[in-house]
Amino acid sequence: MSTAVNVLRAQSVPARYDTTSRVFHWLTVVLVLSAAMLGLWIAHAEPGEAIKMTLYNLHESIGVTIGLVTLARLIWRLGHPAPPLPADLPDALKLAARLNHGAFYLWLLVMPVLGFIATNAWGFPLTWFGLVPLPDPVGKNVPLAEMVTFAHRLMAWSLIGMIVLHVSAALWHQFVRRDGTLRKML
Repeated sequence: MSTAVNVLRAQSVPARYDTTSRVFHWLTVVLVLSAAMLGLWIAHAEPGEAIKMTLYNLHESIGVTIGLVTLARLIWRLGHPAPPLPADLPDALKLAARLNHGAFYLWLLVMPVLGFIATNAWGFPLTWFGLVPLPDPVGKNVPLAEMVTFAHRLMAWSLIGMIVLHVSAALWHQFVRRDGTLRKML
């Protein structure tokens, strides 16, 4: 009986991510890379540069978008399971993959919230892409702004580490194991 159940489970789990999941993934990649590049540009721009405020608004607006896309992605994922990891992959690596993916979702939800709170705490209201004014939940609070900005930056650097791990694993699966894992997201 358990063999029949396993066969049914195997048939219900896709061999590849569905189109919507793949679009969410690659949209997230573009948004995160854009936000990261803008964040680095902001960090190296001179404080008095007029473009700096435009860069901040764009960075923050993309951050809000990342949070919204991540929420939609999680909701979609509830009804559309990921393809299984290779059966012969050691359990420790399966756990590492699951933890890294879980951390991605957590970071992509928490970082935009921290960035939004920091923006408000520094005394700058956010208008999403210059079109939609967002509420100011905290008001100006420099000590809070400093603390939340530090947490946001720390998470940004750790996100870079997670991305390096994720990309390295995808390349390892593609070129060392040759197990087709990368093709599931292409």
